[in-house]
Amino acid sequence: MRETAARYYSDRARQFGATARGVDWNSEHSQALRFGQLLRLTDERDMTSVNDYGCGYGALADYLRQVGRRCRYTGFDISESMIALAIATHDADPRHTFTSDPDTLAAADYTFASGVFNVKQDHPADAWQDYVLATLGTMDRLSERGLAFNMLSTYSDPDKQRHDLFYGAPGFFFDYCKTRFSPHVALLHDYPLYEFTIFVRK
Repeated sequence: MRETAARYYSDRARQFGATARGVDWNSEHSQALRFGQLLRLTDERDMTSVNDYGCGYGALADYLRQVGRRCRYTGFDISESMIALAIATHDADPRHTFTSDPDTLAAADYTFASGVFNVKQDHPADAWQDYVLATLGTMDRLSERGLAFNMLSTYSDPDKQRHDLFYGAPGFFFDYCKTRFSPHVALLHDYPLYEFTIFVRK
């Protein structure tokens, strides 16, 4: 699954470059809206370091700078093409680090994942969900204060759902995070996209 995901996003990177479409978002506006949700429950005073799990070309690093969140940022992506784009566009900031090697990741205050669980391609939904849960476990281990992620929702209109995308049940993932990671969990499903965001505070 990691290999097919890496190929998919590497192809997007080669086709669209360092743009929202390059990471499979339909616009920069929706991309920024998702970032805003991920950061909604964080406190700037206690966020000195961030892991961006599935960072693409590093758009979250740009967003953090634009909204005045100054912290150490580490972007990880399984697509080496994406990491090459990220390094090429962010090499002037010494606070930014990008890697495609998961073994080099260290714990940070927060770990964020935006859009990394959406494109399952031809993998069965139950197998993809197992992959998602394993990834959430990794994110939890990398997070000292909290983690946040977004996901397409099963509440999406049935006629708009696609076979190649994964739609998660918000209640299931809320319960999973609350019973395994922390009692302090928030589910955000109140913004104008067919998805939800979960934030886990430790």
